[in-house]
Amino acid sequence: MAEIVKNIRALFQQAVKISFDLFKITIPIIIITKVLNEAGWIDHLGIILMPVMELVGLPGSMGLVWATAMITNLYGGMIIFASLAPEANLTVAQVTVLATMMLVAHTLPIELRIAQKAGPRFRFMISLRVIGALVLGWLLHQFFEITSYLQTPNKALWSPLPQSKDWADWAKGEIQNLFYIFCVILVLLVVMRLLDILNITALLSRILAPILKLLGMSKDAAPITIIGMTMGISYGGSLLIQEAKSGRISKKDVFFSFSLMGLCHSIIEDTLLMTVIGGHASGILWGRIVFSLLVIFGMVKLFNKLPDTLFNRYIFRTP
Repeated sequence: MAEIVKNIRALFQQAVKISFDLFKITIPIIIITKVLNEAGWIDHLGIILMPVMELVGLPGSMGLVWATAMITNLYGGMIIFASLAPEANLTVAQVTVLATMMLVAHTLPIELRIAQKAGPRFRFMISLRVIGALVLGWLLHQFFEITSYLQTPNKALWSPLPQSKDWADWAKGEIQNLFYIFCVILVLLVVMRLLDILNITALLSRILAPILKLLGMSKDAAPITIIGMTMGISYGGSLLIQEAKSGRISKKDVFFSFSLMGLCHSIIEDTLLMTVIGGHASGILWGRIVFSLLVIFGMVKLFNKLPDTLFNRYIFRTP
């Protein structure tokens, strides 16, 4: 019993720390978003972002959600989504497209810096993730449009409170939304801990191992890549940085590994997180995995034929 209480306390403290670090960034963004909304600037921003969002079948205002997720993290995007979603009247298909794009391209300042330390060049990695997110979003949008799949109104597991014109009511609603985000973080930490105890994460790693071999990736890079795909870039990336500096894994395997992790990482935690706002598994899980594997398969074929001089000059920098 004492051990259980200790673990619960540790998870709670971890959730508090994560939430505190998140809210320091997102609370100013929430206030700015409210001010911009009151001044009518959200509509103007929506018009600016509309050409990009129209490609994936989303209203321009959702561009602000994706931009926030790219600059901060998924939780930050969720908070802005809570501010804007009630007026957007989104379908399940649209939320799935948005959530999938957020999963492919989020927390870029931190995650791209981690990749840089291992060798992949910043300009290539940011292009891969942003363009990859847009291409996957467009493909999903086309699929949902053609098949009329998931065209029902979105009903999220967590529905944000309707926005109020009164600032006091608005502040109260946002505080409640932040509390719900804290609860989501705590629940996810508990779920991830249970998955580790039940060895489900390890099982998923064993399933992915032969798939990575088919892609043409080295057996030396595969275990670390699987860690990144299942647990996240912070875990797998840190290990890859050490391996890249040691020279035990080739430059191209480090590059392919980080590219795959960039497009598809934290497939358990982040996928569960996006179901909270209404994302469907067809996009946030299966679509993301299949798309990422196909892209990396093509990259392995292409870049293995690329001369080392060009690869080292434009794609990879020895750490």
